[in-house]
Amino acid sequence: MLLSLGLIILAGLIFGLMADRLRLPRMIGMLLAGILIGPYVLNLLDPSLLAISADLRKIALIIIIAKAGLSLDLKDLRRIGRPAVMLCFVPATFELIAFILLAPKIMGVTLTQAAILGAVMGAVSPAVTVPRLTKMLDEGYGVKKGIPQMLIAGASADDIYVIVLFTTLVGFEAGGDMNALSLLRIPCEIILGALAGVLAGLILSLLFKKFHIRDSVKILIIMAISMLLYWFEGIAPVSGLLAVMAMGLLINMRLKDAAKRLSAKFSKLWIAAEIFLFVLVGVAVNISYAGKAGIGMIIMLFIGLLFREIGALISVLGTGLNAKEIFFCIISQLPKATVQAAIGGVPLAMGLACGNTVLTMAVVSILITAPLGAVLMDTFMPKLIAKDDITA
Repeated sequence: MLLSLGLIILAGLIFGLMADRLRLPRMIGMLLAGILIGPYVLNLLDPSLLAISADLRKIALIIIIAKAGLSLDLKDLRRIGRPAVMLCFVPATFELIAFILLAPKIMGVTLTQAAILGAVMGAVSPAVTVPRLTKMLDEGYGVKKGIPQMLIAGASADDIYVIVLFTTLVGFEAGGDMNALSLLRIPCEIILGALAGVLAGLILSLLFKKFHIRDSVKILIIMAISMLLYWFEGIAPVSGLLAVMAMGLLINMRLKDAAKRLSAKFSKLWIAAEIFLFVLVGVAVNISYAGKAGIGMIIMLFIGLLFREIGALISVLGTGLNAKEIFFCIISQLPKATVQAAIGGVPLAMGLACGNTVLTMAVVSILITAPLGAVLMDTFMPKLIAKDDITA
């Protein structure tokens, strides 16, 4: 186990540095490092570590989502309103529609299988987008117009939407029933997740206000509560990630100075968490499946992305953003990684006929869109988004 942890850190650092030297996002190098040392290439990692890989990725996600929540301002989200809500489900719905309409003809799958593919593909990756958006918040890019706040909210909630749809659809494909009650999980998870996070944030803000607690200890408490919230989604219709973000947002609303300090400390934690997240996402990628991707699959991937971008465009129109800012919002919807790595192999594990197709599509989408989205966001953000005058 210790050897594997050391390999992950060293490989992530070395490959991240190499990507940086090539003027590419570090996460691309980390993904490649994970693929290389993972079980499908060199197989250098301890099986016991692979068994907890998903949990380690969740911890890394908790860190960046908690930081995002602590950086968000509720007033900004209220001001943004409609587009933030629409980004939670409209782009994913458009992508799902593209697969339902065209995947049966292009890929030769059934209607239900096409819907499953669309649900897997419908999630944007918070692991790729949220670190870049929180950096925008920290550096003051587009904050007054609410651009990073709006996109963070959308990226966090759209995963809930597609995962619930995916769970319902695979159950139906496996011989179960799909009904209105199963689809009610979507609003339930969003509402209960937000409520759980607000309650946790209220309790913690009262605790931090009443007792003198060192910031490092506050970080530990927030991490512990975040893990409990994330765990709770396994036994109730609650979105763990949304709860974590809502908790941070509530703390920020009640304790602004403390939230700013805690956000800075989470930034330091992210240095290590980023390595584990992206290397372990790479570890989960079975590169052999990429070779099985036919031309139809690649075509369908880009058609789905086109539909998604149309949905994103509709979501942000009429918001007062200029053409450059709208373009940045659209490219922020490209990256896919975390959700696809987490659920792409589920249909195959369940023995569904579409299992290999879904897993191959998930792998190909990660390999193409995660680097593409990261590069485009990093390249165009300072060119398209104005930096606010923080002294104003």
